[in-house]
Amino acid sequence: MEAVMRRNHLVLALGVAAAVMMASLAAAADEAAPAPAQELRRGFSAAHDPSYSEFQPVLSDPTGVFALGFLRVNSTMLDLAVIHIPSSFPLWRAIPDRPMPWSAAASLSFDGGLVLTDRAANKVLWSTAAAGSAAAGDRAVLLNTSNLQIQSTSGSSPGVVWQSFDYPSETIVQGQNFTSAAALHTFDRRFAMRMGSNYFALYIEPPSSGAAAAMYWRHTALEAKAQIVPGGGPTYARVEPDGFLAMYQKEGPPADVLAFDTFNRGVRALRRVTLEPDGNLRAYYWDGTRWALDYTAITEPCELPSTCGAYSVCAPAGGRCACLANATDGSTGCAGAGDSVGGGLCGTTGGEVGGLYWAVRRQGVEPVNKELLGFERAASAADCEARCERDCGCWGAVYSNGTGYCYLMDYPAQLLVEGDKRKLGYFKVRSLQEEGRGGRRRGSGTKAALLAVGVAAVAAAAAFGAYRVWERRRRATADTRQQLGAADDGLSPGPYKNLGSFSSVELTNSFRR
Repeated sequence: MEAVMRRNHLVLALGVAAAVMMASLAAAADEAAPAPAQELRRGFSAAHDPSYSEFQPVLSDPTGVFALGFLRVNSTMLDLAVIHIPSSFPLWRAIPDRPMPWSAAASLSFDGGLVLTDRAANKVLWSTAAAGSAAAGDRAVLLNTSNLQIQSTSGSSPGVVWQSFDYPSETIVQGQNFTSAAALHTFDRRFAMRMGSNYFALYIEPPSSGAAAAMYWRHTALEAKAQIVPGGGPTYARVEPDGFLAMYQKEGPPADVLAFDTFNRGVRALRRVTLEPDGNLRAYYWDGTRWALDYTAITEPCELPSTCGAYSVCAPAGGRCACLANATDGSTGCAGAGDSVGGGLCGTTGGEVGGLYWAVRRQGVEPVNKELLGFERAASAADCEARCERDCGCWGAVYSNGTGYCYLMDYPAQLLVEGDKRKLGYFKVRSLQEEGRGGRRRGSGTKAALLAVGVAAVAAAAAFGAYRVWERRRRATADTRQQLGAADDGLSPGPYKNLGSFSSVELTNSFRR
């Protein structure tokens, strides 16, 4: 028994020693990790350490709730960001022009302005000078509002030289003015939020020049308590602590109040409004453990551009998607959805109206955002179609036999829903011939492919002739008939259903040359 007790005491002592050693190692590791600074002065520099798993803090606000540092984005990429420490949610991101992997040898320095550098390539990835600050400051600080500021404390005009609140990424927080000089963008830059003269709106961003941004949601000021006066200064929006997004032209009573669910319910918490990856605008407040959803701008699936995508039609009941042109692109979308939109829809030789494009005509569809589109009176569907056909910047037109309205679309077909049969749609899809230089390269590739097919066909014909001589005419004929009789009907239905026959899809020959 005594031997057993001695063995137990030995095991306990070893366990305590191991615990003490682990605690000492943890403390040493904590001491080795430098605490984030409270301010950055000229000459400051910090190297990115890839051993951090998600976030490497560099600068902290006085309360310790917010921090500036190197953020890991989408598991592999590096960005500079201000995060809300309790949730690790990024409230602002620098978004460098050239994406960098998390393992990159990057550094952040301050010498009057903040500079994010790729040390291996000796290239600037992002800087406050490029982001709009020509002047230099004396220090960089992070306020307890999450606003990152560069301040000048000397000279004839001390004050704020640059601040992150003027350059939001996907999110605005309470107390932050959102002006027409700024925009919110989703991470992939597919969707944007912008201020107008008396409204703020959500847009589908065009992938390149040649098409307009498509507005799919708008909130206009009611001007119940204050009027927006033309020429009276720019309007701006701000998230207020009482639970609403207000619109102002000047300080005082707001021109509009977009109320959240907790509006005037005494919930005092950090609030944010974020443009999320699906293109929806949502408001949240921090309840101490999580971001609680407080407002959603779009509640109907078919009103979201991410539900079905381009060249598709959404069924309001359940948000089912169908391809406008009865075909998919072989992956997850509809044919034409990946088309380039650069250069408009005119011909390439003389700049004439027209050019080669697919013309898709469909009955019973309408744009879900028709209230946001301009419209004209047209005598007929043919008249409406002709107006779009003559216009190089027009990508589609929908005519209503009930009202005589002709809705013209200056962006590739999107946000279409099933409508009554009195609605007639006409939509353009660029063909390969009109893809500019890239299209000509694809045309050359097509010619080469056709040549290869021709050579293969000649070789196959010669081989077949030899086979006939060797096998005798009767048996060869029987074998050939047997081969031709084997048909493969196994067509994959794809993720979208067909809306009808291909008779509604035509190749418009606009060789007006």
